[in-house]
Amino acid sequence: MLKARILTALLLLPLFLAALFFLPDDNWALLMLGIILIGAYEWSNIAAYSRFQSRLYIFLTLLIGLAFLMTASRSAAIFLYGIAFLFWAILVPLWLRNQWRTRQRPIMALTGWAVLLPTWLALVELRAIGPGLLLGLMAAVWIADSAAYFAGRKFGRHKLAPAISPGKTWEGVAGAFFGVTLYGVAWGVGNGSAEPFSSGLMWGMLLLWLLTIFGILGDLFESWMKRVAGLKDSGRLLPGHGGVLDRIDALTAAMPVAAIALLLKNYYAL
Repeated sequence: MLKARILTALLLLPLFLAALFFLPDDNWALLMLGIILIGAYEWSNIAAYSRFQSRLYIFLTLLIGLAFLMTASRSAAIFLYGIAFLFWAILVPLWLRNQWRTRQRPIMALTGWAVLLPTWLALVELRAIGPGLLLGLMAAVWIADSAAYFAGRKFGRHKLAPAISPGKTWEGVAGAFFGVTLYGVAWGVGNGSAEPFSSGLMWGMLLLWLLTIFGILGDLFESWMKRVAGLKDSGRLLPGHGGVLDRIDALTAAMPVAAIALLLKNYYAL
């Protein structure tokens, strides 16, 4: 399993970096939309949709994505990010705390769109600001996840959410914040004039800490939804990793928050 995981990462990372830094904006947007459509397919399995319902859900996701791409409306983007922020900041903590179980198809459809569509738009808009910025923010989420894993294995004693994800611990959360702090200080000191540190090291660190919190929420939420559906992985596309949703679960919560934070920061010239 570990060997397959490493080989998959070694294969995908150069392809991702090449696309991130060299694809034209429109092609990048379409590539990310394609990945989101795979995520929509996996979400339809979590929702236990029929084959027809699954195809319809993917098609509607495509139409909504193309509509956003063609209109390029700033107000629509802010609305979508606002929905995502409220979803992750308010609804998901309540959902996890109460361990809600729902199989109602309309609710599952709306929930999937709240997870996937703001993520796609954030990946497009953050990359438009700068490929390095997007990579740096994604790296912060990945570092938090890796630091949490190793700290949890080494020091983990107190379970974070045993009924949702038994392997996660509060010591892992502390490790995530420690790793992200080291990373953020190195980033801010090394390139303090660029986003997200252009308004100071502390502002950039606050954003990275916020992304860490939301990344944990994204991870826990997908774990709970898979547990309710009786699934170990969201899919089998990525050997050793599971499905697309298994790889982007933390990003689905963190990237829209990063996008709206930078949007508001630039709007108010913070």
